[in-house]
Amino acid sequence: MTVKIKTYKLQNNETRYKFHIYIGTDPLTGKEKTTTRSGFKTKKDAKDAYLTLQQEVRNGTYGTVAKDTYGEVYDLWLEQYENTVEDSTLLKTKRIFQNHILPAFGSYRIANIDGAICQKHVNQWSKKLKRFSMVKNYAALVIKYAIKHGIIDKNPFELVEMPVIKSKISIDDDDEEFENFYSREQLVQFLSYLQEDENIKKQTVFRLLAFSGMRKGEVFGLRWSDIDFETFEIRITKAVKRGEDGLYLGTTKNGKSRTIKIDQETMELLKLWRIEQDVFFSAKKINTKTKKQLVFSNTFNALQDPNKTVLWLSDLLKQHQLEHITTHGLRHTHCSLLFEAGASIKEVQYRLGHSDVKTTLEIYAHVTQKTKAGTIDKFTDFLNNESDEN
Repeated sequence: MTVKIKTYKLQNNETRYKFHIYIGTDPLTGKEKTTTRSGFKTKKDAKDAYLTLQQEVRNGTYGTVAKDTYGEVYDLWLEQYENTVEDSTLLKTKRIFQNHILPAFGSYRIANIDGAICQKHVNQWSKKLKRFSMVKNYAALVIKYAIKHGIIDKNPFELVEMPVIKSKISIDDDDEEFENFYSREQLVQFLSYLQEDENIKKQTVFRLLAFSGMRKGEVFGLRWSDIDFETFEIRITKAVKRGEDGLYLGTTKNGKSRTIKIDQETMELLKLWRIEQDVFFSAKKINTKTKKQLVFSNTFNALQDPNKTVLWLSDLLKQHQLEHITTHGLRHTHCSLLFEAGASIKEVQYRLGHSDVKTTLEIYAHVTQKTKAGTIDKFTDFLNNESDEN
């Protein structure tokens, strides 16, 4: 009997092998059942697997117990998954599995995982992780892969009831939840201290973050060719990301480019920084006049680690005893103040590069919640003014 092995291509153009095989008759419907196995690197591996399955079907032992562990199926799933996502996403996914999922499920035989086991680990995750539902969804991807490839036939994660996290209210800390953004007054104060800093690069980075709403990876992905000093425009096309092999230039978070206007003072600061950058690298005999020259490179004129801003910002806040904020908080600040200034939801969504308007609306809801505090004052003032006139 001829074994029918087929070839297919991965996204990286590597060749893989797969086969389709009859595995018996469904006792409930009487219909023939088949399964597909794929991901084999050689034709021989695929043929060996085919013959093994064929013998199990003949012996009546196929499907009784899948001997594959969750960890082994994860390795097969990962081999295909890594060709469908960016390196930065792959790195984050691997960390989620290595830190949370594989320690819990890795050694289990995948056929023996039931709803009770899944529920137990989801409950455990919910007690220590804020985004436990995301971890559960990732864990289920390996189960779905096993179903797709005929290793098991049911998804025990479908039986899981997601825990409800009850908010704990403290009479001491009521309404004191940390908010990662500045008010208009706080931002003005922050910028005034920033101007005193002798490091022009640091000045320019934080000024740009505050006045553009860009992500820090997008700021460090800028090239001078992206900045138009005549039209006061910045074209955002890429971002610095972290993969397993280190930093690299990738697409923006939503995969789309956008062009935004920037204020004159920020543009003037960018010009000053460009002069200083040229002087610094000229002393090292490094040419910065190329089209690919980064606006904010490291001291070796390579990609700057965006996390460098954590140290810069921490020093600035401690030095001047300012309210704590993160680098991403400056982006949130820009968004909030845009709404307070009267910008539309669509304008803000485009400027910040939100792929989903839901993200923009969540920030809008926060700002409108803040403005409600002044509503009763407006009402009272209106009535009092009317009374005074009478």
